[in-house]
Amino acid sequence: MEVSFIGSGNLAWHLATALDNTEYPVREVYSRHAGNAGALVGRLYDARIQSTLDFANSSSRIFIVAVPDDVLPEIVQEIELPSNAILVHTSGSRPLSILESAGARHIGVFYPLQTFSKKIKVDFTEIPVFVESDDSETERSLTTMAKAVSRKVFRISSEERRALHVAAVFASNFTNHMLTISKTILSGRNLEYEFLKPLITETINKSLSIGPEAAQTGPARRGDLEILDSHMEFLKEDEELSEIYRVISQHIVDHYDA
Repeated sequence: MEVSFIGSGNLAWHLATALDNTEYPVREVYSRHAGNAGALVGRLYDARIQSTLDFANSSSRIFIVAVPDDVLPEIVQEIELPSNAILVHTSGSRPLSILESAGARHIGVFYPLQTFSKKIKVDFTEIPVFVESDDSETERSLTTMAKAVSRKVFRISSEERRALHVAAVFASNFTNHMLTISKTILSGRNLEYEFLKPLITETINKSLSIGPEAAQTGPARRGDLEILDSHMEFLKEDEELSEIYRVISQHIVDHYDA
């Protein structure tokens, strides 16, 4: 079953390659940035750049829209598809229903739960893939495609997927931003971020091993107000960081006092 991609960003970079090595060859890649589409096509066996959103004469059956959430509604409005096409999006936060305006007979969601960067290789077989559709035939097709690239495939509703995406933002995006703040604090004192790496590794490993609640340590977990006040004093010149520290520390205190 042939596939076409709308989008050539980080997710498309990895998913298109993974599918192209199975019985789901990628035939077309559309991007508003032709150079990005060309770079992705260069990684595939027999794909070409699609210059418009008119796929009416495409030989593909599955069309995967892998674009930022804010662009998705516009793409859905403009795309033209063959009569029996399966149109899917890969968003964690957008509902299945957003695809209805495209007029496709078959719509679905194909959501790999992972953070992707073009320069970082991933093992797609270990990435959970969540599928959704409003009809059983499309759901079976997407499930079969998901199992071609991943060993972990699950059915999920739009509301469940939204909860999963919010949780993923806390677990990944917010965690990474906390590390960025840590690096900034150290840089301001000419200290190396490398010093934190063993701690970061152990923190993540312990959380995965015994669970995040059991793994929690630190002054807020202990209710050590003297240390908390000392840290707030250290951060007093930066009101934003001071407020972030206060809110998160208070949330930890409240959580374990409950």
